[in-house]
Amino acid sequence: MGDLEIRAAVADDVAAIVAMLADDPLGAQRESPDDLAPYLAALERLSADPNQRLVVATRESRVVGTLQLTIIPGLSRRASTRSIIEGVRIHADERGSGLGSQLIMWAVDESRAQGCQLVQLTSDASRTDAHRFYERLGFEASHVGFKLQL
Repeated sequence: MGDLEIRAAVADDVAAIVAMLADDPLGAQRESPDDLAPYLAALERLSADPNQRLVVATRESRVVGTLQLTIIPGLSRRASTRSIIEGVRIHADERGSGLGSQLIMWAVDESRAQGCQLVQLTSDASRTDAHRFYERLGFEASHVGFKLQL
């Protein structure tokens, strides 16, 4: 990975993570970079849960990517453990550099190391470029997802 480091996110990374989450039309509507308190509280909850990995990719100590990996033991699929990749973001300056592929492959490798038999992710229906990206990495658009806002 050269000068790229993938490591657990810490409180000092939260502002950069939230800025990346907010840096697109969907994220701009959903995120609040001006109030980091709920994000810092969420990082504490994530850090305390052994089945959660919130990571950042850094180059020269600068946060350039992030994702959350959740490990889920289950009974279905012959008691398979699966992982879910969530919140994938790459800094605008790094898009197209291969960093996204490296970050996703890190998550797949980590899932395998955790005994997972399946890696899942969702992508907003409007993110057609992201869909092509995931398909290039071997993911299949095999399901229809549903959400219920609470």
